[in-house]
Amino acid sequence: MGHVELPDSDRSGPVGLAGAPRPRTASNRPRGKELDDAWRAPAGQRERSGPAAARSRSGRRLQVVIGAELLGLGIPAWLVLWAGGEPRPGVAAAVAALAWSGVRAARGRYTGRSPGDPPGVLTTAGDWLLLIGVLAVLRTMTGDAVDPATAVVALLPGLPAGLAAWGVRRLRRHRTVRRVLVVGEASRVERAVRLLGSRADHPYRVVAAVPVGTAPLECEVQVPGRLAPAPADDDASTVLGGAFAHDADLALVVPGPQLSEERLRRLSWGLHDGGLPLSVLSELSGIAAGRIRPAAAAGLTLLHVAPPVRRGPQMILKAVVDRIGAALGLLVLAPLLLLIGAAVRLGSDGPALHRQIRHGQHSRPFTMWKFRTMVVDAESHKQQLITANENDGPMFKMRRDPRVTGIGRLLRRTSLDELPQLLNVLRGDMSLVGPRPPLPEEVSRYDERELRRLAVKPGLTGLWQVSGRSDLSWQETVSLDLWYVDNWSVATDMGLMARTLRAVTDGRGAY
Repeated sequence: MGHVELPDSDRSGPVGLAGAPRPRTASNRPRGKELDDAWRAPAGQRERSGPAAARSRSGRRLQVVIGAELLGLGIPAWLVLWAGGEPRPGVAAAVAALAWSGVRAARGRYTGRSPGDPPGVLTTAGDWLLLIGVLAVLRTMTGDAVDPATAVVALLPGLPAGLAAWGVRRLRRHRTVRRVLVVGEASRVERAVRLLGSRADHPYRVVAAVPVGTAPLECEVQVPGRLAPAPADDDASTVLGGAFAHDADLALVVPGPQLSEERLRRLSWGLHDGGLPLSVLSELSGIAAGRIRPAAAAGLTLLHVAPPVRRGPQMILKAVVDRIGAALGLLVLAPLLLLIGAAVRLGSDGPALHRQIRHGQHSRPFTMWKFRTMVVDAESHKQQLITANENDGPMFKMRRDPRVTGIGRLLRRTSLDELPQLLNVLRGDMSLVGPRPPLPEEVSRYDERELRRLAVKPGLTGLWQVSGRSDLSWQETVSLDLWYVDNWSVATDMGLMARTLRAVTDGRGAY
């Protein structure tokens, strides 16, 4: 599907949905009924099936969710308090249910969850503990005689109710696809379209673009109209018309020299009056939403970016989880490790374990352990196979490497060859989650951007493993690792370890 534009001979004609730019002057700007109709048509349609209707449906769903949470905690709490002979069980249950809903609302649980937020299990448990504290304060202030143990038991149903509500909202969000109209200068539109189209882990689907100026678009996207290089009265009507024609429910505006602050402000007025939501693409990239805090000062919109976590309680907790997890893993998996070691020894000549020097945090070298998956003299044959390298970066990857043994192929596909690295985690050289540990020859070819991968400990698993492993290009691998380096959290680590099981079972990209 290519972009649609008029031939050069028609580029002085009207714009609207025709797709060609025109000079905006005082004589040809739409006025009177023409301008009113241009603005009114898209807005009228959207009141029936566009963002307004979507907001109405979302509001009704939210009311259902809140009602379900109130009843899910309130009714069981009343039953427990009534069965325990507590005074005024109905009033106490109602107060607890309202406090639960208030805590959830205050912590933003009824709004869209940001990608950097912890998963629902952690947030719901945190909300529930906060509810206990709030009710304890209320009990002290009012002198309520409800038994604390009975109260805690009565509040337990709030946990599954909150988790169920989170699951429903998460399922709804996954089903909702935002149809996006991108607005901006051609080069910036191309970048936004390319990046949004390269990933499927977001709800935004580009359906059209309205470029600013006359520069052609190289990306394949419909172009229902263009904005002039200079601000014009019909900027908003052109964007609204394009959104209406392609049923877009969000305008994604990319600021630039030809889309200045004042022009963007006036465009936002027109789009919001026309019923079309607006998002502005920031120049910041690779930063989790949880690290960004908006603020206002002197009429300016500020984005405060929190630094990456490098010290503090989360780092201590990560180290504790690493050591305990590695120790438990080695203990539980000991029979499997012995079985794999015996299979490697019987499958080919040589030791069961393979040692390699890798670079860890801050480029410190360490000895990494793996089950041997290749013939003993594999390194001496590597130079002969260098032309068959299927990776576009410093890593060497070959889908059908002749040096890999029969048992080695199975171990690589299931990632069982990595299990001895639990010893490296126990020693502190590695973490359970982190970037892939590179070889010294790879590090010698790193540029400044790639060296940032070494700001944290390498991991037994990571974003690279759950996102495609060897099927990823080198730049994709680096981008994923850099995102982790700057945005990791304990909650992120837990999620990645859970996703690793599915990636290992799938086996894609493992060779």
